[in-house]
Amino acid sequence: QVQLVESGGGSVQPGGSLILSCTASGYTISDGCSAWFRQAPGKEREAIVSMTFGGRVTYYPDSLKDRFTMSSDDANNTVILRMSSLAPEDTARIFCAASVYRWCMDRVEHFTYWGRGTQVTVSQ
Repeated sequence: QVQLVESGGGSVQPGGSLILSCTASGYTISDGCSAWFRQAPGKEREAIVSMTFGGRVTYYPDSLKDRFTMSSDDANNTVILRMSSLAPEDTARIFCAASVYRWCMDRVEHFTYWGRGTQVTVSQ
């Protein structure tokens, strides 16, 4: 049974930072594309960043790379999302996703496995 478990969410003030982790079990997350998505209240789930089998990272949009960084810890079967300069509009539930495909797309249907998500709230 494949499980993805996110951790590291919480409440921060504007300008703050968070580090999210997603640890996989039952599946080697680096075998395929992995990604982080977010879903704000009343909005559709959208991709933040993805990483291909070869480690190529794409941000959606590209400007997010100024504030967010995705990396992997293959030894621990974990992907990490570092978020900085957070703003209230970043408030959302953040999901980790993994695909059996080695290439990435920014579409929900591309991904096979999902975590339950972790809440990120940015407010004064």
